[in-house]
Amino acid sequence: MSAKAALKSIITAIKAEKYDDAIKDAEKLLASDAKNYQANLLLGFALNKQGDYVQAEKAYDAATKLKRDDPNPWQGLIQLYERQGSPAVGKYQIAALQLAELYQKTEEKHKCQDVVDKFLGFAKSQGTRLQHKKAQEIILPGSPIYDFLEGRVPRPGYTYQIMAQITEFDEKERINKEIGERRTRLGAKIGQVTAEVKREVLKDSDLEDLYEQVIDWVTDDDLRRQYEEKLIERCVEALEVLPPGEEKNSKRSKAQKLARDMVIIKHPFKLAWDIALEWQDTENISDLDPNVLREYYEFFPASGLGQVLRAYMGCEISSFPAPAPRTTPAPQETTASDESEDDDDQGGGVSLDEQMLAEDRLILMSEGISEAGKSILAHRLMGEYYQFLEEHESVVELMRNAQHLVKTEGEKTGLSFAHSLRAITTLLATGLVFYQSPKNHPAAKSLFDKLLEQNPTLTPALIGIGLIYEEEEDYAAAVDFLGRALKKDPDNVRIRAEAAWVKALSGDYVAGKSDLERCVPKIDGKDTRSKDLLAQCQYRLGVCIWNIDSSKSARKDRNGAYAYFLAALKSNLNFAPAYTSLGIFYADYTNDKKRSRKCFQKAFELSPSEVEAAERLARIFAEQSDWDLVEVVAQRVVESGKVRPAPGSKKKGISWPFAALGVAELNKQDYSKSIVSFQSALRISPDDYNSWVGLGESYHNSGRYIAATKAFQHAERFEEEITRQKSGETWFAKHMLANVKRELGEYDEAIEGYQSVLEEHPTEFGVSIALIQALVESAWDGIEKGLFGYAANRASETIDAAINLTNTGAADAFNLWKAVGDACSIFSWVQDRLPEFPSSNVKYLLRLEPEREAYKLFADVDGVDTDVVLADGIFAKGHQKGVNLTRCLHGAILSHKIAVHSSAQDIHAQAVAYYNLGWAEHRAHVCLGESLKKKSSKYLKAAVRCFKRAIELEAGNSEFWNALGVVTSVLNPKVAQHSFVRSLFLNERSPHTWTNLGTLYLLQNDMGLANEAFTRAQSSDPEFAHAWVGQGLLALLMTGDVREANLLFTHAIEISESSSLITKRQYSQSTFDQILATSSIASVTDLVQPLFALNQLQAMMPTDLAHSHLSTLFSERINDVASTVENLSKICSIVEADYEVTESPSSLSRFALAKADLARSQLAAGAYAAAIDSGETSLELSADDAGNELTAEDRKKCRLSAHLTVGLAHYYNKSHAKALELFKPALEESNGNPDAVCLLAQVLWANGDEPSKTQARDLLFDCVESHPNHVQSVILLGVIALLDQDDESLEAVSSTLQELRATHSITDLEISQVSEILRATAALSSNDDADQAVLAEIQTDILLHPNQPYGWSRLAELAESDNEVAETALVTAVKAVPPRGQLEGADLASVFAGTGKVGDAQKAVMFAPWRRDGWDVLGGVLEGK
Repeated sequence: MSAKAALKSIITAIKAEKYDDAIKDAEKLLASDAKNYQANLLLGFALNKQGDYVQAEKAYDAATKLKRDDPNPWQGLIQLYERQGSPAVGKYQIAALQLAELYQKTEEKHKCQDVVDKFLGFAKSQGTRLQHKKAQEIILPGSPIYDFLEGRVPRPGYTYQIMAQITEFDEKERINKEIGERRTRLGAKIGQVTAEVKREVLKDSDLEDLYEQVIDWVTDDDLRRQYEEKLIERCVEALEVLPPGEEKNSKRSKAQKLARDMVIIKHPFKLAWDIALEWQDTENISDLDPNVLREYYEFFPASGLGQVLRAYMGCEISSFPAPAPRTTPAPQETTASDESEDDDDQGGGVSLDEQMLAEDRLILMSEGISEAGKSILAHRLMGEYYQFLEEHESVVELMRNAQHLVKTEGEKTGLSFAHSLRAITTLLATGLVFYQSPKNHPAAKSLFDKLLEQNPTLTPALIGIGLIYEEEEDYAAAVDFLGRALKKDPDNVRIRAEAAWVKALSGDYVAGKSDLERCVPKIDGKDTRSKDLLAQCQYRLGVCIWNIDSSKSARKDRNGAYAYFLAALKSNLNFAPAYTSLGIFYADYTNDKKRSRKCFQKAFELSPSEVEAAERLARIFAEQSDWDLVEVVAQRVVESGKVRPAPGSKKKGISWPFAALGVAELNKQDYSKSIVSFQSALRISPDDYNSWVGLGESYHNSGRYIAATKAFQHAERFEEEITRQKSGETWFAKHMLANVKRELGEYDEAIEGYQSVLEEHPTEFGVSIALIQALVESAWDGIEKGLFGYAANRASETIDAAINLTNTGAADAFNLWKAVGDACSIFSWVQDRLPEFPSSNVKYLLRLEPEREAYKLFADVDGVDTDVVLADGIFAKGHQKGVNLTRCLHGAILSHKIAVHSSAQDIHAQAVAYYNLGWAEHRAHVCLGESLKKKSSKYLKAAVRCFKRAIELEAGNSEFWNALGVVTSVLNPKVAQHSFVRSLFLNERSPHTWTNLGTLYLLQNDMGLANEAFTRAQSSDPEFAHAWVGQGLLALLMTGDVREANLLFTHAIEISESSSLITKRQYSQSTFDQILATSSIASVTDLVQPLFALNQLQAMMPTDLAHSHLSTLFSERINDVASTVENLSKICSIVEADYEVTESPSSLSRFALAKADLARSQLAAGAYAAAIDSGETSLELSADDAGNELTAEDRKKCRLSAHLTVGLAHYYNKSHAKALELFKPALEESNGNPDAVCLLAQVLWANGDEPSKTQARDLLFDCVESHPNHVQSVILLGVIALLDQDDESLEAVSSTLQELRATHSITDLEISQVSEILRATAALSSNDDADQAVLAEIQTDILLHPNQPYGWSRLAELAESDNEVAETALVTAVKAVPPRGQLEGADLASVFAGTGKVGDAQKAVMFAPWRRDGWDVLGGVLEGK
């Protein structure tokens, strides 16, 4: 087929919309003729219709290359790209430009414009913003078709505007997106992220070029100015994010040029004017163009800088010339009908250059600076004006902000602003000289030094340093700097006057007066500043005259210094120093206190820096006890900054304002603040005695007693100096130190302190009362610590001190009689000291007013009067203790009644007095006999009345309610419960109240509530012993867990005070029960603490026979035989006497038990006859028909003990037959007690005859059979078998002993006895190698019990030459002594002796001097030497 026919076939297929056939035909044709233009064109068309855009584009491209001037393939490409949409915008632009150029060649403008318009419309609707921006380039001047279509397409200015707008929007969106993504990264900071993003975006941006093109092409001036503004803003924005370098510098230069151009043409764009003014950085404000400044505030009158400029350029210190007066045309005559509506625009406005009042100017500048936060120029102008107004605080605050501003603007623009920074630093340093002087002087001096390094002749710096040296009282240096400043500016009167004043301050008042007199005529005194300077010079002249002649007549001369002080006030009525000097004149030389006070007040009102006036005012207010005003005055002086010298200054600080503040706060009981104030005073004046005393008192009142002690000790160091100067009393420090010692519980030192003060000041009532209180508190402390003799002595001393005080006539003090009552009560707590009760002294005190009304208080209830206390006579020895007990109790009650009477005028004190009286009545009730306490006594009823009265007076006191609950617990449990609950409502964390409530529930058998109450008490105060006692009682009553109860009682005794009777009783009983319950022998260490507790209990309550008896049982177990016999004899006598009077079964039972225990102790003491007598008495009294109240178990134990004791006594008396007669019934009554069997067996064996030995063997065999775990029986059988050489029995016993040795149920002593038997068995065995058998037994001992010293000791005896074994035995023995083991001293001594060393032999002698082992080894070693 020919090419023509093929093309025709393709066209036919296309018309029939058979595009697949057309494509096939076209491809065949192109296969044969690749350069066939029509085939490529038709193939592209068909492929386009089929949607194969890639192949279609290739076909069209091939067609365009074959015929470049034919528009058809380009039109096909355009259609193809239009169908593809946004991805093909770039290709579309190329094709459209090529097609437009073809039309340009053919001069077809319409078609060319149509192609361009379609493409621009397509790019706008289908493309992105950047594609739309790129599309605009086709109609810009650089485009090939721009000249052809000029006039038919938009002007370039408009096109560039579109491109700029697109770029602005796109960059803004990109920046926001990037910031949003990056700000969420770890460690990202929003400022840093923003700068980085903007820097990246601006780096590739062409927006500035677009702005410049718009400016170049637009014809509208307003539009051009708009884009010039945008260009400046763009430059500044780029400047802020660019790093320092050439690019930043060029960008800044570009921005400055644009800004200057705008200022030149007077275009009112604020940023440009700000750049033109702010970035100049002139050395002086006067270097700026005043016309530009005026144009600025005219263009921008509402801006911050504009307001500041407007106010500054018309002020007194402005260096700019006044503006030329504006010429206005002469007014024309007009009629009412010709009035113009443009008056406001022509002549009706207000000129911005009009003069304004100083107040208005300051307001305008203040408003301006608040809005000009980023204007360096505004800060400089405002700083100079504030300095002129002497608003130094404002200068300092403003210039510090300006320094930060300079730094910020410098980093942003790349400019150093060196001149502005120097000016700002000068203003700041000058302000610091005067603001809070001298606190800020070091900072000011440092700034001035830096300025002088840059410019050594800078006048403000020279003046500033001179003033600093003047304040620091370094007058020579001040004169030098002020002189240098004066040389630079010789006509400056201010500098000359200041230099003259420094000369006067240095002591040369004559020269200072002369120079000041020359300065006064040069001051005109017309304006405010010159009037202030004149007043200052006149005042200083007065000071010079005042000090030149210091005689009283000269100073009283009203034509001298006084006249100049008045002249200063005439020049300046608010000149504070003149008022101070006049106040001193009136106070010291005319004795006009009223005028002087007014002058001091006026001076201090005007200036808190007038320290002299403030001090005199504070003293005046202190004398009037007006501490609020003292505090106000002192606080203002402190806040003035004058009290503390600058660091490195030679000037001394002023401490009295802090001391005055401390005293005022001390009187207000604000102790934390007073401590800080006194500390501040002492930092300035470390040797101020009164400040040390005040600090100590503040510490004392706030409970910080250790710190108070140190403070008062410091104060005592300065007492001699104070005494020498006669500037005040010094005893108060000793008194307060004694108070602190008393609070710390160091009563002996406190009492010594009070006594030393009273030696010098015997009439000081407060010290005497403090001494009495310290004595009685010391007595109570002694009771709590178990120092009962000490407590009784202190109580006696209290009564003696009370007599001494009453001799001075002060007999009605509440604290006095409270202390006397407590001192009397002390003896009721330590009743073994009752013979020492100073009854005569108590009589003396109570006889001071025998008919006192106070004695009648509740006398009808408690029946207490002065009969017993004041009774004279000699009582029987047996009744003396009872009489003394009654006397001390009644003395306490009567003393507290007097205290109630003495506190009638003070409700709170009277409530406390009733409370104390109630406890005294309750104590009297507690000291009654057991039979009397079971029912309500008169004392208990009186106590209830007392506590109720106390509650009536002060119902909010939790202690009062608790006390009422205690005394009503037996009388009325419901009232008691209500009282405890009320007390807990007032103070829910009181462990005493919770414990008392728990005890009440315990008495009512409510164990659950009792447990809850005791638990709350423990949580409130874990160190409160009685709560643990309550838990111990619950353990006994609820679970019967004796071991748990013992642990609780043991913990209670460890944390309790010695005055707690219930703790001692329960602990000792529980410990004894625990000892009886265990099979092991109690060590001495286990018995010491309960015995000590019982001894204290006996000292406090000698009439408690039950616990006295218990004490003898503990003494018996520590082998204290003598005291046991003595105490049991006393108990027997007392109980026997009681039985003879009462014939009660309980007394009979107690007497039988005591006699049994006494017999046992007498046996141990070797008093066999007495033991037999006591034992037989016990047997008689403990019989079933004797009328006692013994239980079956108690009777069994009592009779067993008595039988064995009497039997042993007969045995030791050589009456073996009688002994055996008593042992047999003992066995019968005790149902074969194994211990009794062992004892009987030993007695039978000791008889020596064969029947007795046989009987002993039989008894022991029977005992072992019935009690296989009884170790002592087996041991005795083993000994008998050894003695009889009964191999068969010995083998059986050895087998049992081997089993016992391997168990842990036997004691250490039993282990040692078992081992001894086994070793003896091995030694006596028939084997040839007996030594090896013994060694094997010893090794077995060590293997089974390596912690016991017995095996090691025996091994050391075998291996005499092996010192290591002896050392190991010694180490083991040391670890086995109490409390870790039960090794006795004699055994320990043997182990020490076994090492063979001199030192160990000496220790053996020390531990057991009655043993030969240590002495033999020591002698042998010494002989060997």
